[in-house]
Amino acid sequence: MRRCSIALLLGALLGALLAPAAHAVPAYTEYLDLPALNGAGEYGGGLHPALPTAREPLLDAVTQARDDGIDPARYATLLHQYWLVVATGNAAIDLETWAPERGVAANSATFSQVYVNYFRLAATRSDLYWAGMAGIAGASFAAGFFDVGDVAAGVSVSGIHELGAAVADLLRATPPELLTGVPADITGLAVLGPRLTAADLAWYQTRLMIMQKHIFIDLVPMHEAYLADGLAGIDEMYAAGLLDDGMRVAWTGIDGGTEAGRGDALVAMADREQNQIIADQWDVTARGRAGMGRVLTYVTTLAGKPAVPGTRAPGVYAPVTVWSPIAAVRPLGLRTSLPAFNWADRETRWDYITADLLPRHLDLAIDAARAATVYREPFAVKLDRGRMLARLPDIIADLTTQWQVVPS
Repeated sequence: MRRCSIALLLGALLGALLAPAAHAVPAYTEYLDLPALNGAGEYGGGLHPALPTAREPLLDAVTQARDDGIDPARYATLLHQYWLVVATGNAAIDLETWAPERGVAANSATFSQVYVNYFRLAATRSDLYWAGMAGIAGASFAAGFFDVGDVAAGVSVSGIHELGAAVADLLRATPPELLTGVPADITGLAVLGPRLTAADLAWYQTRLMIMQKHIFIDLVPMHEAYLADGLAGIDEMYAAGLLDDGMRVAWTGIDGGTEAGRGDALVAMADREQNQIIADQWDVTARGRAGMGRVLTYVTTLAGKPAVPGTRAPGVYAPVTVWSPIAAVRPLGLRTSLPAFNWADRETRWDYITADLLPRHLDLAIDAARAATVYREPFAVKLDRGRMLARLPDIIADLTTQWQVVPS
């Protein structure tokens, strides 16, 4: 009996040794061909709910996919999620709780940290011009619409009521033959501004936070890939379809180390940000809330002067001037300090960026020592300086003193 048992045991062991080895299923298998369901940044978390939000399992899966020669296009969302997790980790942002739909209070710390991180990137590599501009211009542009920590940079509903009422008073004092030429954004501010509700403002703040997250999701992961792996990291994202030809050229220009390459990359990244990433979202926002979306995007234009040194306020860059259609009878013109364009409109927004904002930021970025001084200024100071509430008396004073009827 004992000999039989030994024989059976030896036979079992021999069979186990001779049996084909069982192969573990690669970690990336379940992550192939996933769509980026949250690529536009509208919801909390990462790009797809099936993907981990921890760095190590994502890196393991990406590494195995690379080693097995998988087409990068098949693991594109996995790769994007990996670099997004790297980006949020380096930015001290909790990706799982970054949820614009939950409102300002739930996202205020993250909102601040996004811009702090842009300054971190720009300070890490002085040739990352877009990151520096995103920190300065982005923070000042949105400052008046958010509470961020103790700075409490909020635009009150009453503040916009006051602004709308001031414009309405000025329109009532304007000769009627000039009113037909006043842009619709100005008359909309006068008519709808005093009716703004807290719900309207909360909706708009959420729209801005969605766009902020969308920009981060798209552009910051490629920055982290470049910082970690150089052009090899960019090439993998390009092969996966996460970058287009323009971005591939932009990163090649940065890597080449020339001033021309860095300047071209700044323009290309700004173009991607404004004309690809958030262009449709601005369109939706401007059409929202039965006209209030248009009012709020115009208030943003009026109050959101970028803090890049030397950049003009939109109303200084392109002020509204209206001439009477019956000038031969009564030669009159209306000169205002209000901007003649709305930030939500693609072409005029891009005209302002390319004519004023980009050249001034390039002037700053080329002077690395001066740029570093600007980047090192505490973020709270930048944000506080951009608050519309702090600037509202000056804005209204400009309206009442610079809104003039003049001879042609």
